[in-house]
Amino acid sequence: MQLTRILAIRHGETAWNRDTRIQGHTDIELNDHGRWQAAQLAEALRDEPIAAVYASDLLRAHETAQAVARTRGHAVTTHPGLRERCFGRFEGHTWTELEQRFPEESLAWRKRVPDFAPPGGESLLQLEARVVPAVEELAAQHPGEQILVVAHGGVLDILYRAATRLGLQAPRSWELTNTAINRLLWSPEGLSLVGWADTSHLHKRPATALDERHA
Repeated sequence: MQLTRILAIRHGETAWNRDTRIQGHTDIELNDHGRWQAAQLAEALRDEPIAAVYASDLLRAHETAQAVARTRGHAVTTHPGLRERCFGRFEGHTWTELEQRFPEESLAWRKRVPDFAPPGGESLLQLEARVVPAVEELAAQHPGEQILVVAHGGVLDILYRAATRLGLQAPRSWELTNTAINRLLWSPEGLSLVGWADTSHLHKRPATALDERHA
């Protein structure tokens, strides 16, 4: 049986990430630090065999994927199934604002109630039903190869749970760092975990404007 190796990556940082503002399907671009993270990711993966580059169709994921794709002449193929969870009216609010304005709904969200959906948004059950088949569909096209999948924190959370057979309400004990390198295997039996949250490529200090003036 030929397995498909998956490099599963969360997009680089955005201004809304820094503000703890819920993005969901709102299309936010990377900030300067996020672009630096994407460049560091591209360098870290420079010698990795990658047969295809896939990304969510939201700008922050596509831009991160493009940083890797351009180093090897690949195109980025977008897939809406890789989008972040839709948070409906939660989008645009910070975590603190949600607790103040929608306390009951915010509590249901934080308790990870599987069938809870913010008004106009998706439940965890709906997210899982969208994400896992999308990734399996892409992986099935590349037996014996490795692919890059750039998506979002909620998507990566679902993939970790699928690979480790953890339920949707299990407390999260793993990180979902922007541009961390996460490694999965796929076979027709499903996903399995190889490695998670490698951030060694992000330990280099970003250059500042002062550094650049003296370079």
